Amino acid sequence: MRRTDRLFEIIQILRTARKPCRAEELAERLEVSKRTVYRDIAVLQGLRTPIDGQAGVGYIMRPGYDLPPVRFDVEEAEAVSLGLRMIARTGDTALVKAAQRAALKLHEAAPDAEALLTSIWGAKAPPHADLAAIRNAIREEQKLNLRYRADSGDTTQRLVWPLAVIYYVSAVVLVAWCELRRDFRQFRVDRMQDCLLSSECFVGQGESRRKEWEARYKTTVLQPE
Repeated sequence: MRRTDRLFEIIQILRTARKPCRAEELAERLEVSKRTVYRDIAVLQGLRTPIDGQAGVGYIMRPGYDLPPVRFDVEEAEAVSLGLRMIARTGDTALVKAAQRAALKLHEAAPDAEALLTSIWGAKAPPHADLAAIRNAIREEQKLNLRYRADSGDTTQRLVWPLAVIYYVSAVVLVAWCELRRDFRQFRVDRMQDCLLSSECFVGQGESRRKEWEARYKTTVLQPE
């Protein structure tokens, strides 16, 4: 979660809290460390956000503070709400939690959106890969070490540049530049036996590689290995 998103989420949590929230509680909900929470609170207080409290005691928002609402008409809110429900089919547990939080914020604009349903059938959460970490590696342009089992059953070790994630109905696929094959490859996330962050990065090259992949395969279905 980016800092701007965390700051917004902290404000939302404190606005609705009925009692002071300890740093431990905020850290658990945001899936970050307590030190990160302390830094974020300090940033918000520096921006004159009316947050009272201190480390070890808890934090609370003084009454009367609010953020400008995002204004959707009813159909826009229903469309977004339905899209958020479909995220439950991706198998990406971090995105599912984020979608649930967002859905609560949309409820006031479209209270009847609960009548719009989606199938619960879809991709399962991958057993050996963290999709949130993969998405973060894409944003940070950090290489990944994969131990990957191909469709043939062969297992290989790969160092890849993660470029995009495709959420199909029955599987989640990582698009990457593979240093072993010296070409673009797609990897089913559920076939990853290990997926670890590398100390190597490809900063400044992700967007151009992604555009190259799109240009080459926009009209071609590139099958996972």
